[in-house]
Amino acid sequence: MLSMLGLGAAGLVAAPALQRGMEPFLGAAADRDPTGLTGLLPNGGGFRYYSVAASVPRKGPDDYRLTVDGLVDRPGSYTLADLRRMPRTRIVRDVQCVTGWRVPHTAFTGVTLSRLLSAAGVRPGAAAVRFTCFDGEYSESLTLEQARRADVMVALGMNDEPIGHAHGGPARLYVAPMYFYKSAKWLSGITVTSEVRPGYWEERGYDIDAWVGRSNGRDDAPTV
Repeated sequence: MLSMLGLGAAGLVAAPALQRGMEPFLGAAADRDPTGLTGLLPNGGGFRYYSVAASVPRKGPDDYRLTVDGLVDRPGSYTLADLRRMPRTRIVRDVQCVTGWRVPHTAFTGVTLSRLLSAAGVRPGAAAVRFTCFDGEYSESLTLEQARRADVMVALGMNDEPIGHAHGGPARLYVAPMYFYKSAKWLSGITVTSEVRPGYWEERGYDIDAWVGRSNGRDDAPTV
């Protein structure tokens, strides 16, 4: 009995390190998995890996670009270096997924979306923002009012480290007050529009306004 308890305690101590070590392999496996079954595996820090594409290319400082266009006066394209030079915001919140898991006290750092919208100069008649991703499949939308909140950002870091590929890096959307499906991974495009267009999961029945506790009927997610 004592031996079994000892092994169990050792496993609990080793589990976080093993999980972090497995993260690159889980991400690579998910890149090649069109079934999505790898999304059932635990990822680093208690997260799950989700992708709706059969594979996702990897981007880095040399080839990453984030475009801002649509109903704006000054369309632009940002490199990773451009984004890293901008003033940053840090937010620590629980991450909650509508599928039933939560990761508490997760820190995201990045550039507030309102800063990028102000730099672009939003035109009269604009009412929403649409987001596209370099996986070629995923999309999301927010109202312009939601997009300008102080807790909505283009995230470059998570838990004080650069966001890795498996977590949607090198840059992802982070919408702190909403369920995590609104925080699109592998962000590549920000387009200001005249109306909200349903995103990938909204077209499949998810709520467009995904406030935690006020939509989708899921605010009872367990802590991971």
